[in-house]
Amino acid sequence: MVILVVLLVLIAILVFWAVAIYNRLIRMKNLKDEGWSGIDVQLKRRFDLIPNLVESVKAYASHEKEVFQTVTEARAAIGKAGSVAERAESENMLSGALKSLFAVAENYPDLKANTNFLQLQDQLQSLENDIQMSRRYYNGAARDYNIAIATFPAVLVAQKFGYEKADFFEAEEEARATPTVSF
Repeated sequence: MVILVVLLVLIAILVFWAVAIYNRLIRMKNLKDEGWSGIDVQLKRRFDLIPNLVESVKAYASHEKEVFQTVTEARAAIGKAGSVAERAESENMLSGALKSLFAVAENYPDLKANTNFLQLQDQLQSLENDIQMSRRYYNGAARDYNIAIATFPAVLVAQKFGYEKADFFEAEEEARATPTVSF
């Protein structure tokens, strides 16, 4: 009888232990998903702002069709992205296209002085800062989640319930490069 009670207590401890680990993994997954949702909201805001920006520049630089086409294609590629890695690649492509658009704008003094363009440029800069903060939050949550599903003993529960490693939302290589400054 004593052996049966000890066995039942051990089984109960193991069940509570597994439930605690499972609940922790669920919490970590939800934080990761919340982080991705924050990025997604900021990216949608930027996505919606781009047509206004392009139209402002088009009025001044109508012969710069290649730049506008690149921005449009990059914006369209975002809708086709499925995974976090594909979405990050598409968003990085769009960031590069926007840099080209602003480089074109530098050649038009009247455009640089246009209040509407300046407001759109400020909004876009603010959005880029928000995206960076959201990216940092998501990557931190993804890191914590990846650690949680890979460490023992949680890995036993994670494997049983099919938890998979989260992708990071990484910046493009040229954004990581140290800029060259010369005087």
